[in-house]
Amino acid sequence: MKTGYKVCDAMTEKVIYVRPDENLETCAKIMKDNNVSSLVVKEDDKVKGIMTEKDIVKKTVAEGINPLNKQSKDIMETNLTAISPDKDIFEALILMRDIQVRHLPVMAENKLVGILTLNDILKIEPQLFDILAEKIELREEERKPLRNIKEKEGICQTCGEYSEELTNEDNVLMCEKCKKEK
Repeated sequence: MKTGYKVCDAMTEKVIYVRPDENLETCAKIMKDNNVSSLVVKEDDKVKGIMTEKDIVKKTVAEGINPLNKQSKDIMETNLTAISPDKDIFEALILMRDIQVRHLPVMAENKLVGILTLNDILKIEPQLFDILAEKIELREEERKPLRNIKEKEGICQTCGEYSEELTNEDNVLMCEKCKKEK
């Protein structure tokens, strides 16, 4: 499914950077002051990683580690998946959903040109939320009313097109057309 919007249309071009040796207290203040939830870790114009508020909480505070004694390099994610600025935001959302991230570096010719967040996409195309919701696990799902709702409409997981009638074939929701082609 194409939205007509490219990653470059939605991405944030003014990326907030920190050095690998920046302490986490300073990183948190930079996030707060810039109203962002992630920072790119960069050294000598080379992207080394990305760190998020969630990283600070999960990798230090929740582990009983004093974040004041840690640096960005201690908690940053170094296994980065990037996307090209000319890709459709639908492709970006599918990638974010599949690798379960909320922030994607945007790279062109091996240079960071921006960052794309889930919020960036949903502000432009809020109806794409349904695609993301497929991967969200609900706590105590069995007691919630959503459990009993049959999936009849949504995005075909084979062709990516919207359909009012989806069929579950081998745990893949697909439209009638894709089901016939199977």
